[in-house]
Amino acid sequence: MRILVVDAQVLFAEGLSRLLEEHGHTVVARVADPAEAPRLIGLHDPDVVLLDASFLDGGDALIPLVADNPEVDVVLLAGKEPEEMLLTALRCGAQGCLPRDLPPDEFFRQLEGLRHGGPALTPALARRLLGEYARLSRGPREGDPEQPHLTDRETRILELLVSGTTSNRGLARVLGVSENTVKFHMRHILEKLHLHSRAEVVGFALTHGLVHPEENGT
Repeated sequence: MRILVVDAQVLFAEGLSRLLEEHGHTVVARVADPAEAPRLIGLHDPDVVLLDASFLDGGDALIPLVADNPEVDVVLLAGKEPEEMLLTALRCGAQGCLPRDLPPDEFFRQLEGLRHGGPALTPALARRLLGEYARLSRGPREGDPEQPHLTDRETRILELLVSGTTSNRGLARVLGVSENTVKFHMRHILEKLHLHSRAEVVGFALTHGLVHPEENGT
């Protein structure tokens, strides 16, 4: 994959870039100023932007970047940012969020999942984000949008997504169906929730208590 690294920690960014290149990816550019990201995306046409989460005051900062570059997957590199901020960023279009201290094998497994249409979101982080919103009830609160009606199969897919099974291939294997069937159900889930990506689906499900992740999700 062609990757743009946008990170304020220069030494971290250099080390990450070397690791990405060693694993067969192409780092098209590395920059410490997020204001340069739109120009570099237009110049280098990356598949993925790895974005330092510390640049975000909230998810709203992502909206122009995501809206103007729908073909690019934006994945946050998270340190100690508040979980609420990370979840908001996912709802605003980030395609994933990976901790900076993630083991390399897991990091690259998550990146590979992007090729198959899944978000880069570890099960552990999904559970932590859910804990942040555990106070939310399953029913709608005053001012919340009406809860969508999902079929049992669609709810099962949400459970698997939140637990970290995000690729069409992985979902098909767990459900015992074809990848085309998974795509069919995902299209209906996106339509019912009025969302545009699987990362947004995960964020919505966590925020509104639609499902709970499984402890043994993979």
